[in-house]
Amino acid sequence: MEQIIGLITGIIFGFLLQKGEVLRFERQVGFMLLKDMTIIKFMLTAVIVGMIGIYTCHSLGLIALSVKATQVAAIVIGGLLFGIGWAIAGYCPGTSVGALAEGRIHAIWAILGMLVGAAAYAEIYPYLENSVLSWGSYGKITLPQLLGVPAWPIIVAFAAFGVGFFVWAEKKGL
Repeated sequence: MEQIIGLITGIIFGFLLQKGEVLRFERQVGFMLLKDMTIIKFMLTAVIVGMIGIYTCHSLGLIALSVKATQVAAIVIGGLLFGIGWAIAGYCPGTSVGALAEGRIHAIWAILGMLVGAAAYAEIYPYLENSVLSWGSYGKITLPQLLGVPAWPIIVAFAAFGVGFFVWAEKKGL
């Protein structure tokens, strides 16, 4: 059942990616040049809706949170590799699959790069486990735990920031 829900969620997300036009190469490049905020608005909306949904379900006892350990070096290195790949390919992993589904054959190179990168990571993981992946390890901690405050004030503040960003971007025509 979880896999069916995941499939349905993925199809809906892909549909929204397509309707939001974030699969278009021009939008990707426009975002990287800070001339088009469509992608950041789309993802910020997804993050805000996700935060509210997950914490609502958690508050109602419908789900348990499964927090991953914070490993600063791994996050920084992974983010740099992700950004470099996105800049070279013009797609991130999700948008590359969506673009291929739309018939943009050149997106296959981004998908192949993603698969090669994942395979390479799996191969070198044992060597990284006790080195890079342990640098700056803070364990399983959330921002509310780090700040010593409940989650909801942070969610409300983040959502307010998001709305402010949306208003600013629309006024600027981004």
